Amino acid sequence: MITKVREGMIEVPGGRVWYRSVGEGGVPLLCLHGGPGMAHDYLDPLEDLGDRRQVIFYDQLGCGRADRPDDTSLWTVERFVAEVEAVRSALELDRFHLFGSSWGGMLSMQYILDYRPYSVASLLMAGSPASMPRWVEGCKQLLAELPSAVREVIERHEAEGFTSCPEYVAAVSVFYQRHVCRLQPWPAGVERTFAAMSPVVYGTMNGPSEFTVTGLLRDWDIFDRLGEISVPTLVMGGRYDEIRVDHLTDIHRAIAGSQLVIFEQSGHTPFHDERELFMRTVNDFLERADHLTR
Repeated sequence: MITKVREGMIEVPGGRVWYRSVGEGGVPLLCLHGGPGMAHDYLDPLEDLGDRRQVIFYDQLGCGRADRPDDTSLWTVERFVAEVEAVRSALELDRFHLFGSSWGGMLSMQYILDYRPYSVASLLMAGSPASMPRWVEGCKQLLAELPSAVREVIERHEAEGFTSCPEYVAAVSVFYQRHVCRLQPWPAGVERTFAAMSPVVYGTMNGPSEFTVTGLLRDWDIFDRLGEISVPTLVMGGRYDEIRVDHLTDIHRAIAGSQLVIFEQSGHTPFHDERELFMRTVNDFLERADHLTR
């Protein structure tokens, strides 16, 4: 049973972020959510891991319970990386495991490459690309598998710039149901994440949807630097994920000694779609990584 819960605000470049810590003891696990511009709520299942260690979540600047400044110059990869370090420092995480979901995994890899922090004991990622151009290429393949009427609505609305139209949103939801979270209905945490997202942050950095990347991240690619990541690494994804299995496989091959796990019944959120198996997989990896860091 998890008995210790803490919440608060942390000063980071550009404002304050909100954090929540559950559990205590062990080597802490810091969790970075996706987006950019989403909130942490869809990661709620990871609180299951708090029976063995401290698990920390935070809403990145601009979304959820964090401050929401209107300065669009803040929405850069570099500032979000600096934000991770500010959170680590404020919480005095001298040794911790780093988990990232989707964009959170991209941010985790960039943080390790830029800061080379001794404090990171291991890296865990779920559905995280190492190249946005390759992510988009994979998503186009998945879009081609949608019913033609759904594709037509998506293509027409994006061409005309009507991506706030309910018809477009409904068509995109078909893709999300197949490849983001496959549960019906969606868990409350997933619904809260979408409700609390910042369209400004998401639009500035990503674009109108998961598969149409027109923002600052459109050319982001660190494949040629993955060999610099030397911490124990667990690469995860779903069989029906937005990110293709071949992309995940190549990330695994590029990070020496990493482990690859594909959840066969999952989309982009295996911690929802196959919750018990996901937690067993992560706990097993973390226990091995704990031993390596003693």
